[in-house]
Amino acid sequence: MTMSRGMLTLGVLVAGLVASVSARVTRPEIRLSDAAARTLLSASDHTYKVHEKVPLYANKVGPFHNPSETYQYYDLPFCPSEGGAGYKPEDLGEVLEGDRMVGTPYDVSFRVDRDNESLCRKELNAKDLKKFRKAVKDDYYFQMYYDDLPIWGFIGKIEKILKPGQPEMRYYLFTHVHFDIAYNNDRVIEINVSTDPLRTVDITDGDSVNVEFSYSVKWKETHIPFDRRMEKYSRYSFLPQHLEIHWFSIINSCVTVLLLTGFLATILMRVLKNDFIKYSRDDEVAEEQEETGWKYIHGDVFRFPRNISLFCAVIGTGTQLFAMVLFVFMLALVGVFYPYNRGALLTACIVLYALTSGIAGYVAANNYRQMGGENWVRNVLLTGSLFCGPMFITFSFLNTVAIAYRSTAALPFGTICVILIIWGLVTFPLTVLGGIAGKNSKSEFNAPCRTTKYPREIPSLPWYRRALPQMCMAGFLPFSAIYIELYYIFASVWGHKVYTIYSILFIVFIILVIVTAFITIALTYFQLAVEDHEWWWRAVYCGGSTGLFIYGYCFYYYYARSDMSGFMQTSFFFGYMFTICYGFFLMLGNIGFRASLIFVRHIYRAIKCE
Repeated sequence: MTMSRGMLTLGVLVAGLVASVSARVTRPEIRLSDAAARTLLSASDHTYKVHEKVPLYANKVGPFHNPSETYQYYDLPFCPSEGGAGYKPEDLGEVLEGDRMVGTPYDVSFRVDRDNESLCRKELNAKDLKKFRKAVKDDYYFQMYYDDLPIWGFIGKIEKILKPGQPEMRYYLFTHVHFDIAYNNDRVIEINVSTDPLRTVDITDGDSVNVEFSYSVKWKETHIPFDRRMEKYSRYSFLPQHLEIHWFSIINSCVTVLLLTGFLATILMRVLKNDFIKYSRDDEVAEEQEETGWKYIHGDVFRFPRNISLFCAVIGTGTQLFAMVLFVFMLALVGVFYPYNRGALLTACIVLYALTSGIAGYVAANNYRQMGGENWVRNVLLTGSLFCGPMFITFSFLNTVAIAYRSTAALPFGTICVILIIWGLVTFPLTVLGGIAGKNSKSEFNAPCRTTKYPREIPSLPWYRRALPQMCMAGFLPFSAIYIELYYIFASVWGHKVYTIYSILFIVFIILVIVTAFITIALTYFQLAVEDHEWWWRAVYCGGSTGLFIYGYCFYYYYARSDMSGFMQTSFFFGYMFTICYGFFLMLGNIGFRASLIFVRHIYRAIKCE
């Protein structure tokens, strides 16, 4: 009971830390005016009166094909807001996504039409023109939020003028923005933004250009209810033909699962049945046969693996990640992660990882004690750093790159401190508490067969039965069951699509788990059949090898299916995907080992071991 109260207290603490960070991760030196405060009060329930100002925040700008390379809106010389830019307080997940919401000078009041309203007149000097030219050349977009509805637009356009000899590239800056807004009673339902291609300024040449920025607003009534206003973004992201591809992917995966289970049911079970009959014969018949097969390594099959501390840490961390993924799916299926609920997924991952760290400590320490380990402190420390360590190293490098680029992807110092506090006050203590509970657990391993004092020599095996070829075979089948869905996931994470079909994704995840378990069982049987009793680590390698295939797919996606470029985007893509695939390796390796352990216990319990 004391430990349960302690975990509950830590859970409340991490929730309070995440909730309180929203007021501290942005710029504390900038305070909102009284009018802005009243606007935020109205925006909290999304109801407005006629002529009441609706908050319009600019979020960020950046190259369209490099989603991680984002910059603050006023890094480009746009018209400044009157009285200085007011930054909107943001929560932890929004800051992690690189959001930096800042006020704009646009006056888009509720149900007030405007026609060709001047925003400001500016003289762009050579430095300003250089920034805008680079933005137009790199296909920069801007993102804004109007009453929490996202809108996007482009900074400018490039035109190729054909001339004798060599074509000439001209850079044009959009100077007029038009807002089309739909309302239902006193609520904003939909907003679209467009730029006028005829109202541009040529910024190709010269050191100084006079520019007038302007905008217009058009309101129209709609009958779409407020609670359905986010459905537009889901429909835009996945059209009916895309949905058909999703279902085709699931059917393809289900066929793969049925074929695999059919293979195991017919081949393995028949082979095992023959094995059971052969091993159950009388001694007279047994004398005439050569001693081969998995029965004759019964004295070694439950011999604990090398590096048991690392092995138990892998199993504990993999169990934690599996539990965290299941909890994330539960939140997704009940509708927590609706489109453009900014940062909700990242916040949920951080909180759930912190709260499930006790699972890793308990599982690792409990297995370590069962295997005869004594240095449980070292085991707990290894478990707590097995995933966090590589992730922290990767984050440190990538955050340094983002700081060098002056990108919004660089986390502020205050946010880093909050994450470290969550790890120090919640994640690590829960890991230690779980380790103490696992160390004091009374459960035993209870192997069906007694382990001999000296290990049996493993016979010479052909090359295709070694670890690396087995991993290739084990990872290919689960990867083939999910690779169609991977494209849509990558297009969402590393693009501008929105993934909302979590039910389909959950089905694909369950298929992945089943296929991984079955293929690892099959390969474990084949390994034991040739009298190779060192199956513990091999089961982890074979189960987790799908993570290596996913990382290999990253190279294909980057070079063949995307237009990402530049050192920052490349390092972010391969750096963070390495961390994700490493997590998949640990999670699926744990699944592969547990499935193999159940199978090995079952077959050796069914025979008489002397």
